[in-house]
Amino acid sequence: MTETETNAYDVVVLGAGPVGENVADRTRAAGLTTAVVESELVGGECSYWACMPSKALLRPVIARADARRVPGLSQSVQGPLDASAVLAHRDYYTSDWKDDGQAGWLDGIGADLYRGHGRLTGPRTVTVTGPDGGERVLTARHAVAVCTGSRAALPRLPGMDGVRPWTSREATSSKEVPGRLIVVGGGVVATEMATVWQALGSKVTMLVRGKGLLPRMEPFAGELVAEALTEAGADVRTGTSVESVTRENGGVVAVTDNGDRVEADEILFATGRAPRTDDLGLETIGLEPGSWLDVDDSLRVTGHDWLYAVGDVNQRALLTHQGKYQARIAGAAIAARAGGEALLGQPWGAHAATADHAAVPQVAFTDPEAAAVGLSLAEAEQAGHRVKAVDVDLSTVAGAGLFADGYKGRARMVVDLEDEILRGVTLVGPGVGELIHSATIAVAGQVPVGRLWHAVPSYPTISEVWLRLLEAYRDA
Repeated sequence: MTETETNAYDVVVLGAGPVGENVADRTRAAGLTTAVVESELVGGECSYWACMPSKALLRPVIARADARRVPGLSQSVQGPLDASAVLAHRDYYTSDWKDDGQAGWLDGIGADLYRGHGRLTGPRTVTVTGPDGGERVLTARHAVAVCTGSRAALPRLPGMDGVRPWTSREATSSKEVPGRLIVVGGGVVATEMATVWQALGSKVTMLVRGKGLLPRMEPFAGELVAEALTEAGADVRTGTSVESVTRENGGVVAVTDNGDRVEADEILFATGRAPRTDDLGLETIGLEPGSWLDVDDSLRVTGHDWLYAVGDVNQRALLTHQGKYQARIAGAAIAARAGGEALLGQPWGAHAATADHAAVPQVAFTDPEAAAVGLSLAEAEQAGHRVKAVDVDLSTVAGAGLFADGYKGRARMVVDLEDEILRGVTLVGPGVGELIHSATIAVAGQVPVGRLWHAVPSYPTISEVWLRLLEAYRDA
């Protein structure tokens, strides 16, 4: 190999996480030659430090919690979880942090993988510095897609430099259960990791700056999750900010705004995300390094007809499944433009990521689970819609009672009173994560309430909550 090689492709993808993989899959399916550049592991954050390891850790926790609510079974599952077995289960689902399988998949679709750090060095040009220091220049005839994702954003606090805090990466990959864990934040990562480590034996203290947990969902979602975490033994403190952190005697001390000293063995900051765009060469094409990238609904970056930003880097919806959805849209748009075809760019068209605005689903795999799609009541009102919220106690549904003794949960649908379609749905309770796709179809499909009456839920399932919600709307 010479020190510098140049190779031309139709498409160059920066980042081989789920988003980059899906862009490559779509462009290769369209017959476009595609190169994929990855500086870490093929499969990205989701496969090794986020979705997969976190859910592998959570599954035994939730299964035990559900089993404890079932007569005839509850007495058999009162003991502690086998932490070593849970961590080994997590390791299995991360392939022990080896990416042979996913790299093989890329090879199988005919995409060329370049390992190393890729930077834009001008329009349609990416320079890859490999592990050996050698450089390769990749040029793109049609498109460069930035799919580099996001990283944990740490606050600037006194003492932070010497604390070695956990981020989501350490929280999902730790080989040991800390005796005491401080969790700073109240979003999905914070609540899921508090759920995991509390169940595995940590004494968890949550320090939440806001009024409650899961602030992007309806308020009752965070309330029910906070109540359950407290019952499980966690110390949940809302309206509390961390002012400083230090390492002392092998542990960590966080000082809050009211002067409390909270001591633990580790501290997790789950306080937001930042785009991985700081060292991508954005300055060579007139963009700001470290910035989020603004895109249109075809995921093309504003002002650059050859550049696409897909997934977390565009800040539209920082969720793996939403990034994969964007990748399918972007891949189709790249292929259409490359072939000289007209784009179907109208809302809900083949080349418009409309769901990013109107129908984003998300599940917090806590106990109870919290799932939502579309707009909350407050968001719908702020958007100018004339809406009505309809609530149902999930424990009144026969399927919920059969699922678990003492079932606690709540459902809400937000109905647009002018169009009589659903603007949003929120479900909280054991097992509701598997219900959210029906709500997603109703919201994304803009199914009229009158037609939903004819979607008959099977009895006795928790899905019968749909009938209860429609009855409550009719009788309101």
